[in-house]
Amino acid sequence: MSGAGRERHGPMLAQPLHRPSAGRIAACAGLLLLGAVVALAGALVQSCWFPGGLLLALVGAAGLFLGGARATGSRAGAVAPAVGWIIAVMLLTASRPEGDFLFGAGIGSYLYLLGGMAVAVICATLGPGRQPNGGAVRLGK
Repeated sequence: MSGAGRERHGPMLAQPLHRPSAGRIAACAGLLLLGAVVALAGALVQSCWFPGGLLLALVGAAGLFLGGARATGSRAGAVAPAVGWIIAVMLLTASRPEGDFLFGAGIGSYLYLLGGMAVAVICATLGPGRQPNGGAVRLGK
């Protein structure tokens, strides 16, 4: 028996998907918003202190992505803040009609954009995937 009292038969990937709980949806929504906040903070910090600020911004983003994955116990915890981060960064790169923009055309801005996307992909890949409930299975046991 596992989950809500339903018995599973067959491989885990063959099982139907179930709607996530309200708590998981709220956690992912909160992580999405937190990803946008970290993107904004990183955009401001990376341009202030070039080499150190860029590293600080990327380490902060990586910490959020991995922390989200560990907190939720799934890759969705890393993907949600990564999506929020990417959306916020893309919105910040667009210039406004007044001519204002947050990112200047420089090596630091491009390293922040590309490095942050690479960190998001790496952290989403390293996050824990779906694991079957139950004891560990060993061959020949």
